[in-house]
Amino acid sequence: MRNNEIFENNKEKTAAFLYIATGLASQHVPINFNFLKQIIMKVCGLDVHKDSIFCAIYNGKTYTEVKVYETFTNSILSMGNYLQSEGVKRVAMESTSTYWIPIWDILVEMGFELTLVNSNQTKQMPGRKGDEEDAQWISLLLHKGLLRGSMIPGPIIQELRVYSRKYTKLVQQQTQALVKMDRIMVISGIRISSCVSNLGNKSVMNIVNALIEGEINPDKLSSLVYANRENKRTGKLREALTGNLKDSHRRELKWAKQEYDLFEDQARECLAEMQRICEFHYPQELKLITTIPGISLISAMIIIAETGADMSVFENSGKLAGWAGLRPRNDESAGKYKSTATTKGNKYLRTILVQIAWAASRTKGSYFMEKFNRLALRKSRKKALVAIARKILVITWNLLNEKTPYNPNLIHIYDPVKVAAKIAYHEKEIEKAAKLLNKAV
Repeated sequence: MRNNEIFENNKEKTAAFLYIATGLASQHVPINFNFLKQIIMKVCGLDVHKDSIFCAIYNGKTYTEVKVYETFTNSILSMGNYLQSEGVKRVAMESTSTYWIPIWDILVEMGFELTLVNSNQTKQMPGRKGDEEDAQWISLLLHKGLLRGSMIPGPIIQELRVYSRKYTKLVQQQTQALVKMDRIMVISGIRISSCVSNLGNKSVMNIVNALIEGEINPDKLSSLVYANRENKRTGKLREALTGNLKDSHRRELKWAKQEYDLFEDQARECLAEMQRICEFHYPQELKLITTIPGISLISAMIIIAETGADMSVFENSGKLAGWAGLRPRNDESAGKYKSTATTKGNKYLRTILVQIAWAASRTKGSYFMEKFNRLALRKSRKKALVAIARKILVITWNLLNEKTPYNPNLIHIYDPVKVAAKIAYHEKEIEKAAKLLNKAV
């Protein structure tokens, strides 16, 4: 009986919920449109700064008073309680640096439906710029359904991204430390970089360790270098290792080597954590991606971290390519294309894909090597490399979407419309050449 009484007392609210779910109004029960507006119309826009958050609520007609909260945890919780008391469910905020992350985490735990948007979508018209106006403008755009939210991955992918992006930065810092050590040795007259192609190999590290310990005899230093027979035979290696190392240089070289070792240890820890997460949560995806030529285990883990390994988020492979910044921009006016440069996108994913394309284009017998050579004939090698990176990403989307490994025996299907357009273009070029040569085709 008690449940029936509750239902009878909330008939109007129940009808309103049915109206939302089905779009149909009940013929017997009147709809409480005030309640309907309250649960549908009220939205919130947050203008996030380093030390403050401007909070504006919009109900479809008027704005509430814009409240300012601090970015401390207790203040964010107070803001969430205020929004709950006002009946707000949908909240939108700009992706301001990293300041939005703690706000997002707290509001998600409180049950809000959040939308993270790019600031380019919410820019005000000139002359109307202000923190309170920004918050109101965001709430208005959210209410009108004009905001497109960014992809926010789940907690597992977020953890994996922490390690993968840290690893990428550590590799860059390792390279900087190697360049620093080489600069110190060059100042000291030691030119080992003139005799080796890779500063990070074991021979160079042996030389650096010996110099730090005080060894300056070029013959003993030469014995620490593996291979390099031609330079040893001609005496070039001995000359390159003959220098004037001072105590200040030795100490500076020691500090640079300590930095390099620290970065190497941290990178090793990051790789171990990345492999642990991928092998436990994404073993099938990891196995599928590594079947593509040029993709190593590390590259596959970075791709999983950046894409989330869930292709249902992207409508098709073209959407994924555009999100990664590997698709030509749409800049057409009056039938003319002003620019075909690639769009901005996920820089971490784009970087690793270009590196993969560089390796795939040098894999003998692969489709990517043949395609790269053909593209490089009519455009720059860098542009051809970006095109190969896009093709690899498209293949990755199909593999993860269909859960099938890479099959190099599949015949590449060309678009008949594009093929016909190319044939027509070449026929026109042949006619122009024939006219210039006064010959009939």
